[in-house]
Amino acid sequence: MVSREDLESFLVRLGAEGASYSEVEPGMFVVRPGGTPDAQVVVHLTPPVLLMRMNVMPVPDDGGTAAKLSRRLLELNATDLVHGAYGISGNDIILTEALELANLDFSEFLAAYESMTLALASHVRELAPFREVH
Repeated sequence: MVSREDLESFLVRLGAEGASYSEVEPGMFVVRPGGTPDAQVVVHLTPPVLLMRMNVMPVPDDGGTAAKLSRRLLELNATDLVHGAYGISGNDIILTEALELANLDFSEFLAAYESMTLALASHVRELAPFREVH
C-alpha cells in the first residue's frame, strides 16, 4: 500500500515535469502544474484511496445555463475522460479522481494526474462561456 512517503516521492518526481507542491495539512498536498499558474490539483491520501481534485468553476446561477453545462459535462465524462469525472461539490464544478492505494504505482498516479490536467486544459475554452462574471 502506498504510504505518505511514497506519495511525496511521486510528487517530487512530478517536479521533473515542472510541477510544484506544498503540504497544506498532513497527507493533503496542493500541486501546481507547470505552465498553468491558475490550476491546482489537491492530492489527498485517505486510505484506502488517493483522491485528486481540481476546482473548475462555480456552478452558474442561471438554471438554464447550469442545465446546459451539466449536460455537456456528462457528455465529456462519457467521451473524453479516461480517469476521473466532472462533478458538483457545493456550488463548484470539480474534476475528481480516486485511485486505490493497494497497488498504486507512479505510472498510474502520473496517468491520472496528466489526464486531469490535460482534460481541463483541453476543455477550458469550451467551458468558458458558462462562467459567470461576479
